[in-house]
Amino acid sequence: MTDAIWTGLINLVGNPHTMGLMLIAVMIGIIVGATPGIGGRLSIALAIPFVFGMDMTQGAVFLLTMHAVNGTSGQISSIMFGVPGDGDDAATTIDGYPMAKKGEAGRALGASITASGVGGIIGAGVFAVMIPLLEPVVLAFSPAEFFLLAILGITFIAFLAGKGQIFKGIIVGLFGMMLATVGMDPQTGTARYAGDYLFLWDGVSIVTCVLAVFAVPEMIALASRGGSISSLSPELARFSYRQLFQGVMDVPRHWFLVIRTSIIGAVIGMIPGLGGSAAAWMCYGHAVQSSKTPERFGKGAVEGVIAPETASNAKEGGSLLPTLFFGIPGSSGMAVMMGAFLILGIQPGPAMMTQNLDLVWTLIWALVVGNIIAVSFLLFVTRWVALLTFINGAVIVPFILVLVSVGAYANEGQWENLVILMIISFIGWGLMRYDWPRAPFVIGLVLGKIAEESLHKALGLWGTSFFTRPLSLVLIALIVATIGFALYNNLRGKNAMPVGAGS
Repeated sequence: MTDAIWTGLINLVGNPHTMGLMLIAVMIGIIVGATPGIGGRLSIALAIPFVFGMDMTQGAVFLLTMHAVNGTSGQISSIMFGVPGDGDDAATTIDGYPMAKKGEAGRALGASITASGVGGIIGAGVFAVMIPLLEPVVLAFSPAEFFLLAILGITFIAFLAGKGQIFKGIIVGLFGMMLATVGMDPQTGTARYAGDYLFLWDGVSIVTCVLAVFAVPEMIALASRGGSISSLSPELARFSYRQLFQGVMDVPRHWFLVIRTSIIGAVIGMIPGLGGSAAAWMCYGHAVQSSKTPERFGKGAVEGVIAPETASNAKEGGSLLPTLFFGIPGSSGMAVMMGAFLILGIQPGPAMMTQNLDLVWTLIWALVVGNIIAVSFLLFVTRWVALLTFINGAVIVPFILVLVSVGAYANEGQWENLVILMIISFIGWGLMRYDWPRAPFVIGLVLGKIAEESLHKALGLWGTSFFTRPLSLVLIALIVATIGFALYNNLRGKNAMPVGAGS
């Protein structure tokens, strides 16, 4: 094992060609991640023709680095403009955009970029540690546990709604879950609530809905209000590398939260079918739940930026584990990645443990080194990027709306998503206008589909007795405790403001 660790590092940093490809992949990944709607899956698919015929190790390093770095730069538009780059970045918008409004864009970017890098490195470390413990951990989760994990994530709606908003949060969350049922029925294979519209057979686009609920309403509000995104002038805002350094230091200041959310994100990444959006939202909910001052969330709490960013990047290391050793993609992005690996001549499966362990460690090191390079570059340019929050809204709004429209279309290449964007945008604006929480909508949309599919599978395998499985009982106890704690906090009046209502 030790020889494989050092061989993997030498294969990466000791080969100038491989390092050159990694640098190119980092730059491409940063650009793709910062562009709303493109996402990791599309970038991998577009890059496959360019790596065809390439050396196995170099091609795999190039693709994995590009995919991993997407999460490191995806939060830029979320924080700057309230425009999530992908479904994974929506949770960062809840507190990141309010920080930008307060003239703290530099701090928010510093914290999020550093947290992403640290999360990616810890995720790779969790992958490395888990190599000897693979089978019992990955195979311990069945559809029964997937269903209960999704329900556990949905219960965080109680925390994200805030005092006096818990029923509003449930209503908005149920609306998201309702939209999650649009598409093919996972049990019968027939179309539901889709009519004759083929584009709805795959369900409502999560990226389009996220952009509609968060980005468009904020741009409407900015256009109506006038001025710039930041409520402070550049002269009054503490805008300098000092502010950026403050954001960087927020990460070690909340080191225990970083470690917890990184491990949670990596573990969720190991579970095929949950994905990065689930990791980000569940860890955001955990940050609110575990905070002594949950009323700050939604109004610019730096912990609300750190938690989802560490989770969404840590899950890359976790999702790589079942992809390589079991041939089971840990996420939709890893499903495309596995296809690319097969083209390069990499055969995922248990044989990777004995025949290609050097390659496995090269990829682990690629996650670590790629994140370090991306974080270093992004921290250098952040000061100039943050200046965009002081540009007049009349200039910013049209550009952002065009960017949102392109992102909604490019995500699936269907013009009908623009119609969905317009319809959901009106709903999102209404939620913001009348002070209803918006975060529960995305949680319901993301986790509702996972819960439904897993419930059907669990009932088919065990019937209702799946509730009595040992791991199921643990998760049920966590769900009950979470709901009880949320109600207790709500009655005690600790949550003073609805999270996400004004963001």
